[in-house]
Amino acid sequence: MSLTAAGAIGEHTVPSEKALSNSDKSFDRKGDVETATVDADSDSEEGVLSNERDIATHVISVDDDPSLNPWTFRAFFIGLGLSTFGGVLAEIYYFKPQTILVSLMFLAVVSYILGIFMETFIPRRGLLCYLNPGPFNKKENAFVVIMASASANSALGTEVLAVQRLYYNVTPNAGASVFLLFSSQLLGYGIAGMMRSILLYPSKMLYPGVLPLLSMFDALYEGGMTARKKLRVFYIVFTAIFFWELLPEWIFPLLTGLSIMCLAAPNNAAVSRVFGGTDGNEGLGLLSFCFDWQYISPGVNPMTIPLKAQLSSFLGYLLCMVVFVAVYYNNIWKAQNFPFLSQLLFYENGTQYNQTLILNSNYQVDPTLLAEQGIPYYSSTWIVYLLSSNLACSPNGLAATFTHLLLWNRDDMYFAWSWMKPSGIKKLWANFDWKFWRADGMREQDVDDEDIDPHYKQMLKYPDAPNSWYFVVFLLSFVVALVVLYKTDSTLPWWGFLISLLLATISILFFCALAAITGLMFAIQPFVQMIGGYLHKGLPVANMYFVLYGSNSVTQAYLLLRDLKIAQYAKLPPRAAFTAQILGTLLGAILNFIMMNSIIDNQREILLSVQGTNIWSGQQPQMYNSQAIAWGGLSQELFSAGQRYQWVPWAYVLGLFIPVPFWVIHRYWPKLRADYLYTPIITYYIGWLCVGINSSSLSYFTVAFVSQWWLRTRYPRWFAKYNYIVGAALDGGTQVMVFILSFAVQGAAGTSHLFTTWWGANQGGNYDRCLMLN
Repeated sequence: MSLTAAGAIGEHTVPSEKALSNSDKSFDRKGDVETATVDADSDSEEGVLSNERDIATHVISVDDDPSLNPWTFRAFFIGLGLSTFGGVLAEIYYFKPQTILVSLMFLAVVSYILGIFMETFIPRRGLLCYLNPGPFNKKENAFVVIMASASANSALGTEVLAVQRLYYNVTPNAGASVFLLFSSQLLGYGIAGMMRSILLYPSKMLYPGVLPLLSMFDALYEGGMTARKKLRVFYIVFTAIFFWELLPEWIFPLLTGLSIMCLAAPNNAAVSRVFGGTDGNEGLGLLSFCFDWQYISPGVNPMTIPLKAQLSSFLGYLLCMVVFVAVYYNNIWKAQNFPFLSQLLFYENGTQYNQTLILNSNYQVDPTLLAEQGIPYYSSTWIVYLLSSNLACSPNGLAATFTHLLLWNRDDMYFAWSWMKPSGIKKLWANFDWKFWRADGMREQDVDDEDIDPHYKQMLKYPDAPNSWYFVVFLLSFVVALVVLYKTDSTLPWWGFLISLLLATISILFFCALAAITGLMFAIQPFVQMIGGYLHKGLPVANMYFVLYGSNSVTQAYLLLRDLKIAQYAKLPPRAAFTAQILGTLLGAILNFIMMNSIIDNQREILLSVQGTNIWSGQQPQMYNSQAIAWGGLSQELFSAGQRYQWVPWAYVLGLFIPVPFWVIHRYWPKLRADYLYTPIITYYIGWLCVGINSSSLSYFTVAFVSQWWLRTRYPRWFAKYNYIVGAALDGGTQVMVFILSFAVQGAAGTSHLFTTWWGANQGGNYDRCLMLN
């Protein structure tokens, strides 16, 4: 399967209604399940959106108004305000028992409301005229969203610093810590910024996850009857889901996962493991129906992911349940000694492993102490997750992705690496202006070239943020990182840092391309932890820093590219986008550090406890620390050849060969349509249900297939106009209500106020009424 949206979304157009009147309403002769007929009531001759360019030009507007000015004091005022809010809130939520992310849709809705408020109520004359230069426009809104989203992420560097303070009693220098955050957040920006021509500008780099946001922008700011209809639909859906979320989130939490099996057998442990799923690490959620959009669309809206990616995800999801049940009930790796789903380390008897008892005064693993305590165990389903992620690509593997892209996308990969040829390097060198402060940013390209992305063509009129700017960001971050590593007791040598950056650079090219095309972004953390563990044996702290630069740089690169794609779709000038991203990232890092220290100073004992409270929890630094101990401190004892979990690293090698049979089948028997199977996604999803609330999976895939198959092929005109705006409204309304409820009744600002216990709100156990096991 070629990793193009043409392959991911459909390869044939639909015949017109006139043609249909003389033929059967059936699939085309090739039997492509994505090529269906237009319904007779659609009153249109439009066909199914068949490739990335169709989607990017039909779903969102290509038009640009150069007179719209994003460089307003109002945009900076709202942007810095929302960045402050988002940076503080993201770090608070990092130390909460419930993990909530500040979403793009939430930031977009709030910034729009604030912008319209300032436009309406602040006079355009007098002292406050700078806060209201005129109508609040789409480019201002995009500028604010990009700045705030860059800030509203808890920097992974604070996780490293928090673990050092909590578990190693090391308090790094404040200045060095802030610069650690700066360097770790910006290194990925610099690397990805120099790959924009590969990972951003082409039409095939669709970034489907941002389409609802841009569709909402078009509805909010474009005039005309069509825009007004889209805006009306947005408001109706937004209002409906806003009030609906009161039910599953507070009044009627059984709607988070309605399971007939749990209601029929509430005291059966096996039923709880397989069919339960409304609470964290409860079960697999088989046949549960979720009516809470927060969990149906937890980070990736199912209405935006291309059908082929969804099909592969669904197959992996089915295999996951089979494998998890088989591993547990066959007692593989002594599975039944431990919880069915868990991420912690355990003694053989099932009690939680005390990792501090195996470390010496230098926080290195002591062989004598380790012999006394014994080698720890993971829950078996977590090992399946590690195996599947290494076999695949995702959240954290590499192997099948590399092979898959090399087999199916050789031309794309050749183009992506063409800059490495002598002629490409010579061209880059000739075009590189060391006097970056003097670069005018104007690009010389043939605007009549039909191969140029229509949105990118509109951007050519604006000065670019040239590669030299991103190179300077990379160079400064690189130098600062090297200095900081020796000022924060990192124990990571300079050569280990260089290897982590090399891994990050290669992964950015492959995984950001994967995310741009399919909408599914995967981290590479377990793979990086494995490499770091074998490079720096017995050094868990070095492993944390190795992961920080090797894994976080990939995440930050994707966020930069995603935000730059928002700018390209919204026609926000590149230098405005660059400014917004850098300001938001730096401000967010400072606020993350301040909040981290404040929370640790005041809640240290709670954060170190196993359970925490309903207000504060150290679950995330605990998990990060236990992973660092396992990989950084005990990689030889746990994962080497002949050891208990030896197949985890071997899975990386096996994964290289998984895509080959499917490629061979499609080459010689194309009618079998093996190109529909994206093997990295299938293998990753075999470990997908290892953590969290799983009752939403069936609803997620139901919404995905209704949107990306039934609506797109049966009602393509409706799909093009309303699919993404409805997705945006569902996300936006849900995020606003969840934010309000988090502070009002769920304890984000103090004491929680749960709804009165009744049949639909089982406050003393699992909400789906399955047996509570953990």
